[in-house]
Amino acid sequence: MSTTMMGMATRVPFVCAANSPNQCHKYCELPPSLPLPVSSSSLRLRAHSLSSSSSLGFFSIAKKRNEEVVKRVTREFGVVAMAESAKSTVLVTGAGGRTGQIVYKKLKERSNQYVARGLVKTEESKQKIGAADDVFVGDIRDTGSIVPAIQSIDALIILTSAVPLIKPGFDPTTGQRPEFYFEDGAYPEQVDWIGQKNQIDAAKDAGVKHIVLVGSMGGTDLNNPLNSLGNGNILVWKRKAEQYLADSGIPYTIIRELLVGKDDELLKTETRTISRADVAEVCIQALNYEEAKFKAFDLASKPEGAGSPTKDFKALFSQITTRF
Repeated sequence: MSTTMMGMATRVPFVCAANSPNQCHKYCELPPSLPLPVSSSSLRLRAHSLSSSSSLGFFSIAKKRNEEVVKRVTREFGVVAMAESAKSTVLVTGAGGRTGQIVYKKLKERSNQYVARGLVKTEESKQKIGAADDVFVGDIRDTGSIVPAIQSIDALIILTSAVPLIKPGFDPTTGQRPEFYFEDGAYPEQVDWIGQKNQIDAAKDAGVKHIVLVGSMGGTDLNNPLNSLGNGNILVWKRKAEQYLADSGIPYTIIRELLVGKDDELLKTETRTISRADVAEVCIQALNYEEAKFKAFDLASKPEGAGSPTKDFKALFSQITTRF
């Protein structure tokens, strides 16, 4: 990609009734290299079979051995717990969409860094992306239905958007331009404004630390042709949601797809596209750097063969000075 910028709680028992030589019931399984704790019952049986002095000595040694094992096991689980707590739990809304699926998949692939969650609108969409338990079904127009997905997350990536549909009967062979419409209840005002506002409000209530919002360029141009699609004024409503996020007080990153500049100046250039995989990567990289917070920028790829792939995202985000 070449772009330009203008705690897990673990219970470890001291004694156990092992079902197998190396198993401590359901809470832990000791590696074969670790000595097993000695149960209190075995201590009593062995103590009776020995003399008083040797019995006390054996008990003391076994007790010490047991404590050492527990400490070692606790340390091992403690490392795991620290690693788990260091991971960032990230929710991707619109995870059933084309870009959303890529972001969700990338987060899952980086399980050493992130605990991924997805939010989709229907059970069908959930099945399409694997039907994992970390995929929630909810309607962003109904705040109550998305709260379970947002609870206890660290970051939110918003990829929801109204989608214009081509009116039935369109024949591309006629050379005429298609007409578009939005389904009832799925107009940009309801999805890109109310739906995104609901997500921002729920995230703020849940104490989310960072929101990455993917929008579209052209919001400063009321006459942009995209606003006429289905009479939806889609860019107007998207821009309103962006402003609401910028005013929310939550650390944010607003990504408008195309080359990075400000005030839509790049719409005057020839390069107006970027791959969905590149957008997804920038979304995830924005989570890793303080330099990406409280920033808004336009994003696009350079033409094929121009420039070099972006590797230093910190430097990339540092170039941005615009807050909205």
